Amino acid sequence: MPHTFDDLVTLERLAEEARAAYTAAPDGDTRAAWLAAADAFQAAVVEHAAAEGTSRYDVEMAAKRAVRHPQPEAA
Repeated sequence: MPHTFDDLVTLERLAEEARAAYTAAPDGDTRAAWLAAADAFQAAVVEHAAAEGTSRYDVEMAAKRAVRHPQPEAA
């Protein structure tokens, strides 16, 4: 079953958290965790884009934008 866009946002958020952990304490374990999280995100992006028939790049950028520049929720 393909990943949803919300899944992609969650995976990107996890990859960003793993990157921050590596930046704070760079060692082999935190680097491996960061690379694994980034790989999981990329695999999900490819799967989602193929299932939706859209550009992998557009899907990736939309997920990253949602994580890095979240829009305030409407009241």
